[in-house]
This record gives sequence, C-alpha cells and structure tokens, in this order.
Amino acid sequence: MNKIPLSFYLNADVVQVAKQLIGKYLCTCIDDELTIGKIVETEAYCGETDKACHAHFGMTKRNKVMFEQGGLAYIYLCYGIHHLFNVVTNSAGFADAVLIRAVEPVEGIEIMLKRRKMTQLTHRITAGPGSVAQALGITTNLYGTDLQGDTIWLAQQSQSIAESVIASPRVGVGYAAEDALLPWRFRIEGNKWCSKAK
Repeated sequence: MNKIPLSFYLNADVVQVAKQLIGKYLCTCIDDELTIGKIVETEAYCGETDKACHAHFGMTKRNKVMFEQGGLAYIYLCYGIHHLFNVVTNSAGFADAVLIRAVEPVEGIEIMLKRRKMTQLTHRITAGPGSVAQALGITTNLYGTDLQGDTIWLAQQSQSIAESVIASPRVGVGYAAEDALLPWRFRIEGNKWCSKAK
C-alpha cells in the first residue's frame, strides 16, 4: 500500500473526498503497534455551507485545526466519551472534514480487540466512529497530527477494486435543519463492518 499524497486532501469538494476515501486504508502506529482498517463508511462536512459542520459558525479552540490546510487529523470528544477521527480537507480557511465512521479490520486485529476489551471479532469492533478511534488507538492527544507522518496515515493499494458505494443522510445531525437531509454519508453496500443504517 502507498501513503495517500497531500494533494488528495486539498480537493475543494469534500463530498467527493468522502466518497473517494471508501476503500482506502486508515493506518496507525501507536506505541509501536500497527493497526490498519479498510475504510467502509464516511461522512462529509463542509464548513462554508453545512449547518451540521462544527466549523460552520466560525473558529473555536476545538475546531481550529479544521481551518488549516487539508491533510491533518481533526479529533474531538463526543459526549465527553468517544474520540472521533476526521480528515481535514480543502485549502486553509475552508474548514472541511471527513468523518471516518467505520473500517474493516485488516492488520493488528488482536491489538484492536484488546483496546476494545473484546474477546471475539465481530462487526462491533469498528462499526461506528467511536469504535474506530478506540480500536486504532486514536485519541485527542493526536489532534492536528500530519497525515503524511508515521503515526496516523491513510493509504491505498496500487490496484483498487471497484465496489458499490451508496449515499444516504448522515447520522445524528437532526439539529442541522435541511442540511440533515444531505446524502453525505457514504458506505460500501452490504458491507457488514458498516455502522447500523438509520
């Protein structure tokens, strides 16, 4: 697998990036432990036009990394419990990001099981963004990490297999009025590792 180049993250169309990330690989090396998951579900968030985006109403201490150039990690706590991992995209100032909602475990499965306090491999291990981050060792301590480095990175195979990707509304953004209906959640059709469909 080859590390995804910086140019990929600078695409001005965050919805296109979210769709293109399906089938790519999320990799981490935390405490010398390598874990890899195939991305099977994402959600797009657009700072300029999207009421569901954390950055829509301006810069805060929490979202400031979203306003930097794409290719960085935006990680935040949800309900004060779950660490959620997002990929910052677009040029500096636009505050776009893609949430990684689910991955299919590929490498370091025993490490993922230990982190998730699970004894058997089931779809629950990485179905949902909080589960993904926990399984791959991602916490807010890694906020702003450069995705060109060797701690968190995204990769692709030289020969990618085309899969059926379906679009639907995002999860848990009912507060965003009409933007809650945008079909900006992408997933591999029929993939058992995706989070539960709403």
